[in-house]
Amino acid sequence: MIDRPELPPLLELDQISVMRGERLVLDRLNLRIEQGQHIAILGPNGSGKSTLLGLLTREHYPLGGRQIRVLGRDRWSVADLRQVIGIVSPSLHADLAGRETGRGPLSAFDAVASAFFGASGVWQHHVLTAEMRSRTGRALERIGIAHLAARDMATMSTGEARRVLIARALVHEPRALFLDEPCGGLDPGTRRSFLETLRGLARGGTTLIMVTHHIEEILPEIDHVVTIRNGAVTGDDSKARLLDAASLSALFDADVTLDCVDGWYSARFA
Repeated sequence: MIDRPELPPLLELDQISVMRGERLVLDRLNLRIEQGQHIAILGPNGSGKSTLLGLLTREHYPLGGRQIRVLGRDRWSVADLRQVIGIVSPSLHADLAGRETGRGPLSAFDAVASAFFGASGVWQHHVLTAEMRSRTGRALERIGIAHLAARDMATMSTGEARRVLIARALVHEPRALFLDEPCGGLDPGTRRSFLETLRGLARGGTTLIMVTHHIEEILPEIDHVVTIRNGAVTGDDSKARLLDAASLSALFDADVTLDCVDGWYSARFA
């Protein structure tokens, strides 16, 4: 039998603590996400979930010189990291909405293409190559919004704009997407359609890391759940083990009744 080398984890955090002002928002947090592992990071508001995103984008830094390892490496430039993990967040949506550049109002095409420059729009000094244009077009097509390419971001619905953000992340063809509260602001119908788009990505081989406090947003394709409360991991196990009424009642400090139909979970809070 041929021994195959063990793949390094996609993301590994070891005893990571983060201060924001005078508040300790992550407290010696340990987290390991394997390559190809679809995962939900679940917890109440203020638990520290979104601070994880800030660690990846270098908005926040861990205390004590601790390092965050991606694919076994603890030193990455932000540009190189985009090739591995794409990020979709409400703050990026807010930054792009209504943005204007020297080329006029920000179109969906330019919002996606600007990812090549790490910018909030394509400016006059940016040079879009034929390859960049081709990859931008393919990303829009992959998410099913090629028809929106010329639309102004400011005129889009929240659901349309959220798909633009996914396309923007996909132009780098990352191994994984880190989705921070991806369904915030979506109505129930749009939310379900958006989640089906994410399911298509998961089935197509893109690893999904979903940060949410909504149990009903956890896709059937997600098979692992990490729960966070007060800046620390309280659970790290299979979805079947962690999504039960007792665990969720403790996590959210409320009586929870749980249902599951066709792989979709729903919760009622008393």
